[in-house]
Amino acid sequence: MHGDHEAETVSSMNDAHAHLGPHFRWTTLRPASQYDQATAWDILRQLRQALGPFGEYRHAMEEGYEPFLPNVKQPHYHFTRQFNGFKSAFSFDPKQPTSLLYRRIDNGYALEGAMFTAPKWASEEDLNKRIPLSIAQWHAHVNICLPQKKNMQTADWKKFGPKGSILTKAECDQAGGRFYPQLFGWMVHVYPFETTPEKIWTH
Repeated sequence: MHGDHEAETVSSMNDAHAHLGPHFRWTTLRPASQYDQATAWDILRQLRQALGPFGEYRHAMEEGYEPFLPNVKQPHYHFTRQFNGFKSAFSFDPKQPTSLLYRRIDNGYALEGAMFTAPKWASEEDLNKRIPLSIAQWHAHVNICLPQKKNMQTADWKKFGPKGSILTKAECDQAGGRFYPQLFGWMVHVYPFETTPEKIWTH
């Protein structure tokens, strides 16, 4: 994720994860199957093994994972490896998440999980082939109106942004903003060290 709007939107995007707002699009939860459960546990096994060395956040940085806006207070800090994000547009590798998720602690960061991404144009069937939609729901940030670049610091963020009241292009045009039908690609967070499937796969 990158662009001039990062600092102004990241906090509200993270906060918005706590509820189902109008700026979120979720994949449809499918009926459970034994095949999907087996697939999910294989993904989880590979991810847990891959994340082992990254309990030390400095090692993540050495391996090219860069902290996303570390000076902005967030419930989860994304350490993103851009090359992994690029590759995720074409394939899915449980061992190479786009981002590692950390929470802030007194002496640095503690590893919580990982975020996988997929391109905007991915269909639900495409996403299902990556992580079964009976196990996890991918999400996208949609119908986002951002203010003009020159107005980012003075904008009314009750109207603009991922938690704003503006929901349509017409409203955004009237407010003089920039409308994004979908901001960024598809995302899913996984917390592989949690103790239940609900906590592992649910935001």
